Amino acid sequence: MAVHDLLNTLSKVKQTGANRWIACCPAHQDRRPSLTITEKDDGMVLLHCWAGCGAAEVLGAVGLEFDALFPPKQDDHRGKPIRRPWNPADVLQVMAFEATVVRICAGDLYAGKPLNEAEKQRLITAMQRLEVAAEAVNG
Repeated sequence: MAVHDLLNTLSKVKQTGANRWIACCPAHQDRRPSLTITEKDDGMVLLHCWAGCGAAEVLGAVGLEFDALFPPKQDDHRGKPIRRPWNPADVLQVMAFEATVVRICAGDLYAGKPLNEAEKQRLITAMQRLEVAAEAVNG
């Protein structure tokens, strides 16, 4: 599937750079765009909902499956797959966002405001993502 087929199913799509877009996430009530879409050089499509929706939720909301994010396999490809590294700027952007989630929750707790169940779950998700990133860096 081409990235444009996915973009055609979304609302408030805006191109933010070469092969990068932002749109309203179809998996939750989104008033302002919170879903980033990136098409990599090899045709793979990356999705990230800044409100915390998973790729499966986003794809399910528009009637697609995970294979829609990957280019069709070439039958004549016999070489070793090319492993492309993560873009460090993208990784830092995600880590900064997750750190902001943790900071907000910590501020609320410090101020005596208890977290509701959704906030607790989002805090856990942020901590897990930061832990995975730290493990990847530390080996």
